Amino acid sequence: MITEKDIDRFSAQCKEIFTQIGRDVIGQKEVVEYTVIAMIAGGNVLLEGVPGVGKTRLVRSLGRVFNLPFSRIQFTPDLMPADVTGTNIIVKGEDGNSKFSFQPGPIFSNIILADEINRATPKTQSALLEAMQEHKVTVMGVSRKLDEPFFVLATQNPIEQDGTYPLPEAQMDRFMFKLLVTYPNREELKRIVGMTQVTMDEVADAACNAEELLAMRATAKEVPVAEEVMDYAMSLTLATQPDSECPANVSKKYVRYGASPRAAQALISAAKVRALINGRYNVAYSDVNALACPVLRHRIKLTFEAVTDNITPDDVIAGIIAELKHPASPAGKAAEEKGTAAPAAQEPAAQEPQTQEQPAAKRGLFGKKR
Repeated sequence: MITEKDIDRFSAQCKEIFTQIGRDVIGQKEVVEYTVIAMIAGGNVLLEGVPGVGKTRLVRSLGRVFNLPFSRIQFTPDLMPADVTGTNIIVKGEDGNSKFSFQPGPIFSNIILADEINRATPKTQSALLEAMQEHKVTVMGVSRKLDEPFFVLATQNPIEQDGTYPLPEAQMDRFMFKLLVTYPNREELKRIVGMTQVTMDEVADAACNAEELLAMRATAKEVPVAEEVMDYAMSLTLATQPDSECPANVSKKYVRYGASPRAAQALISAAKVRALINGRYNVAYSDVNALACPVLRHRIKLTFEAVTDNITPDDVIAGIIAELKHPASPAGKAAEEKGTAAPAAQEPAAQEPQTQEQPAAKRGLFGKKR
């Protein structure tokens, strides 16, 4: 049973984690927060952004802060699956006889940085599928377990160039979050330049180890989820599927394929962590809504009509959230009568007491109201 002491310890540990990451990474607070949420929840993260916005630096800093073994794999078109998983090599024993010995690849670490993952061929990309989902690697019929905790943090360049290969849907589905890393603003850029004039190396100190991280994950699993919030998360996932029992109108118009059951699992697991980070002992509707875009945006395949109308997955998700809120919102009902979507930021007019955010968490870790 989770106690108030467990919540306070969890929140304090996360605050120290964010403080140390902030010594190396300027800005990108939402990206940092969601990456840490995914790591505590046990998920993999895909970071998408143009070159030079700090994706690789963030992952290297995470390796220092969590004090975990770290491997970097630079994905290139000529990279082979054996370069990732390892392979059997012939070695000579003390008796002079030759035998096969397994040489582990860089995948045998706790944090894997798959840098520019979309530059590798589909054959090499598929070498990560088993590791990302089952945390094991099979080479020549022999399966080997990976040490826990295990994470794949991949970076991807959104600019289409020669030598890039889109990630297959099966692999995209194995990422808990897809996070968009944007350009810094003027003040952040000034601080970045000033920091790198002193040193280009990461300076963050360790704030958490493997045992503590696994303990935080176990604590998060005990966070209760009200039946209404659970139903809302399931409805949100099913609403992305145009052929489901309860599709959203925007999905029927703009979506070819919706989110898989992994999306619903990710929503609930990550929402529990977010609730604890903010000092709450239960999951609120706002947790699910805040995590909807990072969880769903890479699991939704749009129609050609969406592309021609310049509709993004985030637009579809915002429309679904607005549509699901119609019954509880007078403004939503009025918008429905006019045939327009309700505002995405509108909260349900009435919630059960156990699904609302508690007064104890008036502010988040970054000083923003939650």
